[in-house]
Amino acid sequence: MSMMVRWLCAVLRVRGKADLLLVFLFATSFAALPVFALLPSVGGFAAASAVSYLVDEALHVRAPRFVRRLAAVQLDRTLRFAFRTLMLLALADRMEAPDRVLVAGLAVFGAHFALMMLFSAVHHAISRRRVLPVAVRNLDMSGSGIQKPPPAYLYRRFLRKVLHLDLPAHAGLLVALAAGTWYPAAIGYTLTAGSAVAAVVALLTEFRRARRMPARGEVIAEVNRQLAGCRPEVALYFSFAAVSRDFMYQVNMWIETLEQLDRRPLIILREQASFRYLSRTRIPVVCVPKADDLAELELPDVRVVLYPGNAGKNVHMLRVAEAKHVFIGHGDSDKLASSNRVSKVYDEIWVAGRAGRDRYQRVRHAISDEAIVEVGRPQLSSIGLHADHRPGPLPVVLYAPTWEGWSDDDCHTSLIPMGVPLVEELLAQNVRIIYKPHPLTGRRSPEAAAADRAVRELLSNDNERRERPEAQALLAAGPRLRDIQARIDELAGRHGGDYTQQTRDARVPDRADTVEWHALHAEWHRLFWESRGAVRHQVISGQLPTLYACFNQADLLVSDVSSVVADFVASLKPYVLTNARNLPDEDFRAAYTTAGGAYLLDRECTRLPEILRSVREPRHDPMAPHRGEFKEYVLGVDVPTSMERFNTAVNALADRAAAERGEHREDGHQDTVGALL
Repeated sequence: MSMMVRWLCAVLRVRGKADLLLVFLFATSFAALPVFALLPSVGGFAAASAVSYLVDEALHVRAPRFVRRLAAVQLDRTLRFAFRTLMLLALADRMEAPDRVLVAGLAVFGAHFALMMLFSAVHHAISRRRVLPVAVRNLDMSGSGIQKPPPAYLYRRFLRKVLHLDLPAHAGLLVALAAGTWYPAAIGYTLTAGSAVAAVVALLTEFRRARRMPARGEVIAEVNRQLAGCRPEVALYFSFAAVSRDFMYQVNMWIETLEQLDRRPLIILREQASFRYLSRTRIPVVCVPKADDLAELELPDVRVVLYPGNAGKNVHMLRVAEAKHVFIGHGDSDKLASSNRVSKVYDEIWVAGRAGRDRYQRVRHAISDEAIVEVGRPQLSSIGLHADHRPGPLPVVLYAPTWEGWSDDDCHTSLIPMGVPLVEELLAQNVRIIYKPHPLTGRRSPEAAAADRAVRELLSNDNERRERPEAQALLAAGPRLRDIQARIDELAGRHGGDYTQQTRDARVPDRADTVEWHALHAEWHRLFWESRGAVRHQVISGQLPTLYACFNQADLLVSDVSSVVADFVASLKPYVLTNARNLPDEDFRAAYTTAGGAYLLDRECTRLPEILRSVREPRHDPMAPHRGEFKEYVLGVDVPTSMERFNTAVNALADRAAAERGEHREDGHQDTVGALL
């Protein structure tokens, strides 16, 4: 792809040449409408109009970021439809259509837009009445009185459907202009007006049912009744200002750990968008966007609250003085987030191993040593060991760079300074590359986004010369992978409908779902890797395959300062840390504890051939003894297991909280809701 094409893709927010072609057709078709209207040319106008309809729809599917950019400059979908209608009436006027046809057309199209606005207003009123103070999963809300949502054909993507009701009138008028008879126009006008009226009447009927939605207090009371039945003792609390798939891994990585605790768990989310990306769990989940509603939840048995991230809304839970509050993070690394002074607001900080404790102790006068507890990383049990790994025909290098961070001071990504030359050198060394960038890559930095695109293009081009997997196996795997993914989404509760419908349909999960979930995940990964062959590069950007599944495929990791490195250490396989600033080795290892068992790669990648020798000739792996020692330093001891240590820490802190609450009651004081901040 040329520099010009890449530049256009970046400016227009599209993904490739095919999307650029759609944008070109989109612009050309709309530009052609006034030209054909003024000529006049019925055939040319009909063709341009048809292309504009089809391409507009295609862009909504393939290039939603481009469509949002159009809306930002006031070229939204409604305006585009209005422009096409105006040009059609101009064409009819230029072709000297009878006044009655023009007046009727103006009246019908005007009524259509007026009915569309009425439909939008009713839809908005229904949506407001269907907003719940609390959304839930895995609690039985059948007694809440929540009403069924309107039918999908009326409620979902309604604007697109109502606007397209102008098609009969457009087609009828064009046929009438071409044939010179006006009956087709009358039929088209009637169909458009009638269908628009019918749509509004149907939605008004749904509005009557929406008025029977339960009040805020009734919903919260029902949620409290359900919570009283399961009596949660441990809560995982998560909030993030811009929730998306990119952030929910911070919650999803802890779900299986929570499910194995002795204490009864609960997940508390603060943004409704979290539901869309929450993984499957049998744990009760409540999502409470407003602080006032959160304060009305009754959680008398919750003794420990776990926080995987630092967020402003954490204060709404931190004020509960009866519970103990613990920062567990979402991975150990040498980034600032893993040793933040803000963590002082928590009762305890749980880290994987001694490395995490030392990291916090370097933050002077912030965290006491007694507040730090080493619990290991229970999530890592699925990572295979180096001794059990079976290498393929080519060395497999997992390149997993971190993202550019929220600021330049916290920018540890290798993508910008050395990502492209690194991949070029890896390709020259004839290895197979699995490229898994951080999900936030390019979110802040255009340079990181450009480097990411360049790496993907390098891998795509190199794949053209590599042996292709058998077409039959690839074709057979595709539909099965999609079917498995659909079932996984269904088990996770990511089915259709809004959050209100998901709450209405919530149920207590069947334990058999857990068995099926794990079986489907295993089958999906097996099919995916088998169908991709053993030599072609892979770019991993979705939730599947998982990061740890990529670990198990790799012979070597190349990464930056991030929690990915600390997790990979569990495998005892060789790993590489990028040293983009070319610091002396001693200074780099002193600054970053995760470099303890790593090979260090300079910015020019001159050390890469020698590093790869450790994979091709395992006897020449001088860092192997250091990785064994380093694993215990970063992740803790193998016995007792991480899960046992984590569970013990939860039980100990819960008992401590219960004892303190009992002491308060013995002294004659009532339990209070205090403030830690």
